[in-house]
Amino acid sequence: MSEEILINVTPQETRVAIVENGVLQEVYVERSRRQGLVGNIYNGRVSRVLPGMQAAFIDIGLSRTAFLHVSDLDSGMEEMDARERSAPTNTVAIESLLREGQEILVQVLKDPIGTKGARLTTRVSIPSRSLVFVPGQATLGVSQRIEDEAERERLRGILQSGNEAEMKLAAGASNVIALAPLPGSAPAAKGGFIVRTVAEGAAAEDLYREMEFLQRLWDSIYKRSKDSPALTLVYEDLPLVMRTMRDLVRAQIEKVRIDSRETFQKVTDFARQFIPEFVSRIEYYPGERPILDLYGVEDEIQKSLNRKVQLKSGGHLVLDQTEAMTTIDVNTGAFVGHRNLEETIFKTNLEAAQAIARQLRLRNLGGIIIIDFIDMQVAEHARQVLRALEKHVERDHAKVTVSELTSLGLVQLTRKRTRESLEHTLCEPCPTCSGRGTIKTKETICYEIFREILREVRRFDTGKPLVVAAQSIVDVLLDDESNSVAELEEFIHRPIRIRVEPTYHQEQYDIVFL
Repeated sequence: MSEEILINVTPQETRVAIVENGVLQEVYVERSRRQGLVGNIYNGRVSRVLPGMQAAFIDIGLSRTAFLHVSDLDSGMEEMDARERSAPTNTVAIESLLREGQEILVQVLKDPIGTKGARLTTRVSIPSRSLVFVPGQATLGVSQRIEDEAERERLRGILQSGNEAEMKLAAGASNVIALAPLPGSAPAAKGGFIVRTVAEGAAAEDLYREMEFLQRLWDSIYKRSKDSPALTLVYEDLPLVMRTMRDLVRAQIEKVRIDSRETFQKVTDFARQFIPEFVSRIEYYPGERPILDLYGVEDEIQKSLNRKVQLKSGGHLVLDQTEAMTTIDVNTGAFVGHRNLEETIFKTNLEAAQAIARQLRLRNLGGIIIIDFIDMQVAEHARQVLRALEKHVERDHAKVTVSELTSLGLVQLTRKRTRESLEHTLCEPCPTCSGRGTIKTKETICYEIFREILREVRRFDTGKPLVVAAQSIVDVLLDDESNSVAELEEFIHRPIRIRVEPTYHQEQYDIVFL
């Protein structure tokens, strides 16, 4: 399978597109005015403790306070006694761990989404190319996506040997480097490590170097946190381009194309340090045609903002995002099949399973997702559709959990969400409909105007009403509803004047008594 990463860089925003076999699969957008916070570490201050929710609001210097649940508190906090440390964190009352005004080191788990503030944790983790460092914990783990048991054991052995008290790193025939903590470093600087998927087949020496780098990085972060006041940023995660090279580049990627010479040089330097075998696959794109137009990425981004997604067979999907979940409805549409109804439904659902997996990645949909496949009478067909969905979501970088079919024929799945969806990043609620997705009809607005005139006449028995409304409403009042206006004038015993306001939208009007 051919995979490429396209990177478009402008002073205002950076966009990263992942293309598989010429088809856009994922899009990441980061704007200079609104950069993501996930991975950042702050010196926060507890602003409010909520025992009823077993959570606390933490001020980290942003416009909205962030949210910290008791399950995200490190069980090794200094404030806990020995008995509390031995108990599961979620069984300990949060008021015994935190108090208002307390300063605490936290890391952002989820960006602010909608009206919600950022989600925090005290369990700090620092990722590199191949490893994740977990300070203060004895974790030695390997990614579940590495399935070869022999390779998993080899990697565990490297972690074990590299995490010993006197770990030494071979750096040549005679040169040996031993880890030494920096002045003022964290007391538990070693911590634990988790091997990432991209580390499969990595040499022991390379992993040792990353272990040393991460330990020294944590030492510097810890020292900075002790020297910095509350409500300050202690550590900022890498920008989008570097996170792409760190997290998304793997063996299957054939090319990384960048349309900025400066960014190309930075990425190349990053690759020489961490993934030297990949340097030859990084290309600078100097073409006149915008890089994201090469594979029709711009058109696909626009399509991803639509509610309806057309399938090749003629069927379609309907996607609706709410605050709590996303619902996906599958319809046959214009697809009539060739044999019988059950076969038509089965083929539509199979095609929909593949399209849904792509839309989840492309739109960056997260949280709870409910899929309403077309009802299937054959149990084997339902099983195959479910397995097809599970197979297609395996390529997703985010963790996806698929449940079995419910009694109502629905498939429930969850997808880890750390950042806003593509729609919420690129769009905002309509000022006319306030995010409802619909507006009132002209007829409805006219009748609201009539009721408002009657209401005001009964309250204030003086003056002549002047209706100020949009052109479309005025046209209806003077044409289709002219008889209704005349009847209302006769009823209230006074004339009604009507005036157009060009700046008003369809639902906007004013009634003034002169």
